[in-house]
Amino acid sequence: MKLGIPVESRNGETRVAATPETIKKLLAARHDVLIESGAGIQS
Repeated sequence: MKLGIPVESRNGETRVAATPETIKKLLAARHDVLIESGAGIQS
């Protein structure tokens, strides 16, 4: 399964919908994870 992690679009919101730990778990479960460029830069 392909999963996408977008950059938050709400003003003032800097969080990302995933953590490094959750990404590792998704990858270990053999999912494809796509992270939008710039996600987490403001965090």
